This record gives sequence, C-alpha cells and structure tokens, in this order.
Amino acid sequence: MLNKLIPRRQVNSIYDLALDELWNEGIRGIITDLDNTLVGARVPLATPELVKWLDHLQSLGFKVVIVSNNNETRVSTFAKPLNVPYIHNARKPSVQSFSKAMEWMGLKPEQIAVLGDQMLTDVLGGNRMGLYTILVQPISLVDEGFFTRINRRLEKAARALMKK
Repeated sequence: MLNKLIPRRQVNSIYDLALDELWNEGIRGIITDLDNTLVGARVPLATPELVKWLDHLQSLGFKVVIVSNNNETRVSTFAKPLNVPYIHNARKPSVQSFSKAMEWMGLKPEQIAVLGDQMLTDVLGGNRMGLYTILVQPISLVDEGFFTRINRRLEKAARALMKK
C-alpha cells in the first residue's frame, strides 16, 4: 500500500516541470489538482504567471483537465475563464474522476501525468490508475482546510514509515 503513495517525480512547483522531458517520455495529458498545486487554496483566480504557463503547456500539445475535491463554485470560477475542463467534488483518491478525465482527453494511462500537492489524494489516485504522478510542494499551507491538515499529518507518518 505504501508504494502507491510514492510519486514518480517531485518538484517544488509546477513551474519547475521539465515539460520537454515529459513530452519525450510520451506524456500528452495532464490531470492537475487546483488548490495548493496551481494556486493557493484561497486564491480565487489564476495568476498571470499561471495563465502564461497553461497557455504554454497547451501550445506544446498537452491536454489539461483540472480534477479537484473542492466544490463546483470554487472550481468552475477558477477553470471557466481559462477554458480548461474540470471535475469538481472528485473524491480523490477514488478512480472515477481520473477515469473521466482520461476519457475526456482520449489518452491511455501511460500518456497522462497527475500533478498534485497531496500523497493521499493526487498521488494515490494517480498511481492506482497507472498514471505518471508528480508531487509538487504545496503553495500555501496556512490556507488549508481541516481535512487537508489531517491528510498532511498522515502523509508525514507515511513518509516516516517509508524511510524505515
């Protein structure tokens, strides 16, 4: 079970991703979390830097879907101005939302990367589907909700077990 919590890659930020390397490895689609992955949990809209990054990502040929456990209002308010498809109330690490995003992209599991800041939702869900998982450092821990804070404690315990 613990091996399902291990990402294929870890980066400090989405902006540190080597997109050309991902492309050369056959990745054509990206399922990304929203809160604390793309922007802080309390940031309502995309930053200019993020808009530029998403435009660049799509200009390279990557397909993008936002998959978030947050509610429809939060996710749609963020994603619609970007013209990025989204799934809200995803219930990650459940595989249904990952499957739906894969279907929308028309890609195979080995062609999709998952970007997220949590091992227990993003990485676990992506690994369960055989996707290429990338763990990013959370943008702003102080803005996280109650359940995310619990997940962080569980992740810390899992990391300690994995070191042994």
